[in-house]
Amino acid sequence: MKALRFCAASLAALALTVSASAFAHESTDPSEKVTVLQDQMLKNVPGKKAMMIEVDYKPGQASIAHKHEGTAMAYVLSGSITSQVKGEKAVTYKAGEYWYEAAGSEHLVSKNASATESAKLLVFMVLSPDEKVLIPLKN
Repeated sequence: MKALRFCAASLAALALTVSASAFAHESTDPSEKVTVLQDQMLKNVPGKKAMMIEVDYKPGQASIAHKHEGTAMAYVLSGSITSQVKGEKAVTYKAGEYWYEAAGSEHLVSKNASATESAKLLVFMVLSPDEKVLIPLKN
């Protein structure tokens, strides 16, 4: 298993809300495009829900430094993404690679590793309905 890292920064657009609706930025926005694909309560894990989120990074885009209250797993669908969790080295993941991030991990770097090509990430999270998907970190 790879070191704790998660490019969930990809979830920066969901900083203030946990919603099943899709959220897209204007083309001039420097943030990534985040689309919630599923948001479902788990029958076999009372008090928890699962979310499936697709994150699209334009060339050179990066997310703000943040942490997640829930546990997350990420899979790079296309392109490459550089991710760094506090206390770990930055790692660049390519299409087909994946990683795990424990709840509460501080995600310092999450960005498209390419200045010329887009990147796409699939994120799966498990959290309580009252937990925030993303909490921006203060400098």
